[in-house]
Amino acid sequence: MLTAVLLLALPFCTAESASSYAGSTTVDSYPPPGAANTAVDAYFPDASQVGYAGPTPTGAEPAAIVTAIPFAKVENAFPLSKPHSADGADTHFNVMHHWGNLAPMYSVESFGLPDASPVIPEGCGINGVHLLMRHGARYPTSNSGASHFASKLHDAASKEGFSATGDLKFLATWTYKLGAEILTPYGRDSLFSNGVAFRYRYGKLLNAFTDLPVFRTTSEDRMLDSALNFAAGFFDLRTYETDYHQEITIEANNFNNTLAPYYVCPNSNTADVGNFGSTQASKWADIYLKDARMRLQPMIQGFNLTISRLVDMQELCAYETVALGYSKFCDLFTEKEWEGYEYYVDLNFWYSNGPGNPTASALGLGYVQELVSRLTHTPINVWNSSTNSTLDSSNITFPLNQPIYVDATHDTVISSIVTALNFTSLAATGPLPTDHIPPHRSYIASQIAPFSSQLVAQVLSCPASEEPTHIRFLLNDGVVPLTGIHGCTEDSNGLCALPSFISGMHARIGQINFAHDCFANYTMPNPDNITDGTYPTGS
Repeated sequence: MLTAVLLLALPFCTAESASSYAGSTTVDSYPPPGAANTAVDAYFPDASQVGYAGPTPTGAEPAAIVTAIPFAKVENAFPLSKPHSADGADTHFNVMHHWGNLAPMYSVESFGLPDASPVIPEGCGINGVHLLMRHGARYPTSNSGASHFASKLHDAASKEGFSATGDLKFLATWTYKLGAEILTPYGRDSLFSNGVAFRYRYGKLLNAFTDLPVFRTTSEDRMLDSALNFAAGFFDLRTYETDYHQEITIEANNFNNTLAPYYVCPNSNTADVGNFGSTQASKWADIYLKDARMRLQPMIQGFNLTISRLVDMQELCAYETVALGYSKFCDLFTEKEWEGYEYYVDLNFWYSNGPGNPTASALGLGYVQELVSRLTHTPINVWNSSTNSTLDSSNITFPLNQPIYVDATHDTVISSIVTALNFTSLAATGPLPTDHIPPHRSYIASQIAPFSSQLVAQVLSCPASEEPTHIRFLLNDGVVPLTGIHGCTEDSNGLCALPSFISGMHARIGQINFAHDCFANYTMPNPDNITDGTYPTGS
């Protein structure tokens, strides 16, 4: 009866019969075949051959993180078209901010320190900076829900009885135009822009180098492209390849790698433990997408809009936007449903890669050990995590005297690392329920690990001097309280005395049992008992 009412309520429009290619994959390739004609290269000499460059004097290095008030925030995602929701009631509602880990990075206002600014506190000096960044916007991963949606739609459109009308009419001629795994043009652009911004903020620290910097990334294509685009923005497009050393660490099974630690932590990959977030998120999807299914299903015949397919459609909104600049999937869902999707991703991250998973801190442990090693200028001598003893034992591949460190990693790894660091403010509101969105929750994935996410550790001297005295962390421009770290006290600017932080990290490292949490034979403990990313004692 309800379905009949919904059908009557729909505006009259002609159903669109599917074309034979609906849901099929469309691929373009550039440059065109045969376009690489080396015979004409001599007609296009490079700048060194042409000469006549004009004057090229350099200026002083910028230090905007010390002087730039007000701070320049990331507030848009140019050149992407801003999507709208189905109801569009609130012009201030930003659909992109509700895409979880698929959201373009935006500046977070506060993690509980509303008066703190990313600009260093007055009277302090910047002595060093550690940047951990996520790769830029990418296509879906291989065998993603988005590609499966397209395949199933194509199968349905190839059979009798398929038709689409109303808001779904476009599906009758829609094709899947997304690649897999690699960066989109916007992903390349955002990393280049981040490199430029980082030079403006911390360029002054280059004056303290006595050798070329070593930056790290992993071997995956999107990881290397992200690192190179960042470096081209930070240094210079024409000179960056000789301005620093790019270390590429292998990301594959059985290779120790703190930037891809899941390959040496089996429990983080099991359906029961590692993917527990998917189980929890699915419970919530059945609730928040119920109305969307009833609203949209009457608009399409011959294709069942299951709850999982509706999630795929929300993901397609995000993926198409960052790949193609626009998506018709976005305005199929209301603001409430986009808030629901955001929470769906939050659940996935909390229970798979964050405070609610017993392997999360173990996954982040290796990077924390490396951070302490760099801060203390002391080589690592205990190999009990994902650290790579070959690379980290060398002062060439793992230098300890750099004023700037830059590492590129993945969203799930950043989530694990902030858990291992014991940023308790992110877990302050406790385990996430699966039947409703709690008010004022502290854990929001789009603020922690969006595309091009940045976790920055500022090493400071207060008052300014040559010897560092304090440290603080910015997560996507929001200052993070460090009160969860033993020895760090409340501070309105998020500062912690450097010796106290290091001591607190040694204590935290001692709390994380990598061998047990990654390799022991156990089932998922009661999730209500996990808020620090470790296996609960007494379970």
